Amino acid sequence: MGNSPYLLYIYTSFQERATCISHGNTARLAKHHGENSLAQICGTIASEEKRHETAYTKIVEELFKIDPDGTVSAFADRMRKKKITMPGVFMYDGNDDNLFQNYAAVAQRLTVYTVKDYVDILEYFVERWNVEKLTGLYGEGRRAQDYVCGLGQRLR
Repeated sequence: MGNSPYLLYIYTSFQERATCISHGNTARLAKHHGENSLAQICGTIASEEKRHETAYTKIVEELFKIDPDGTVSAFADRMRKKKITMPGVFMYDGNDDNLFQNYAAVAQRLTVYTVKDYVDILEYFVERWNVEKLTGLYGEGRRAQDYVCGLGQRLR
């Protein structure tokens, strides 16, 4: 698969949905704590991320129509080997080598973005892209379909 555009669009669909969720959750927390300006900013970012997600999700839908075997194989490859990591994983403040891991732990604890959100997103795309209903797949495509369709349950 290498760095195929399939991998890119699958990653971006997932990443945009994840950032929409995290910014939306941050907006709700900010509003709850009386930080209305922050809530508005985060809400605006979340809605922009949602628009991006919609575009990338539609691109992947088209890829599934054109090349179901290649697309489901890319989806499995992305989830199995390459994973979905947020761009923030590269954050560095010059001091803390674990800055992103520490941030992620706080985000999990505050329910800004959780492991459950990750699994929910995976299952959302399996359903949205009708991965379980794909037919006519060949060997690798069928194995990829089985892997992706069962992954959410294994992660829960």
